[in-house]
Amino acid sequence: MAGADAGDSTWETSTGVPVRAVLFIGAIFLAASCATAQRGATSVPPGATASAQAGRQIAEIKCAGCHAIGETGESRNASAPPFRTLSRHYPVTALEEALAEGILVGHPEMPEFRLTSAQIDDLLAYLESVQERRGG
Repeated sequence: MAGADAGDSTWETSTGVPVRAVLFIGAIFLAASCATAQRGATSVPPGATASAQAGRQIAEIKCAGCHAIGETGESRNASAPPFRTLSRHYPVTALEEALAEGILVGHPEMPEFRLTSAQIDDLLAYLESVQERRGG
């Protein structure tokens, strides 16, 4: 315990910097990196249309509680597929009718909701913008 005498409760590193200061600075960097990772996970890809940007907002409100809605990250609910992988199973545009009628199927905890035609177009534009790119 460098720099600590019998009655001193301040611990220091070997270079004389208080340990509390090091821990505080580390916590700030950790919080900043988590905030940056969260923003990156839900950002709209470069070049996305205004419609895709509006769709991202819908996804954040209606879907992000269960699904990973960005180009990276894991879904909070293991049975809710990440949005970027939806096109592995079917064309994203195939969701248009289901969104218009109110999705009643999906993962077991998926709530029913209805969207307007404009909201559907926006959400589909966003979904298309985050799909995994295959091959080159």
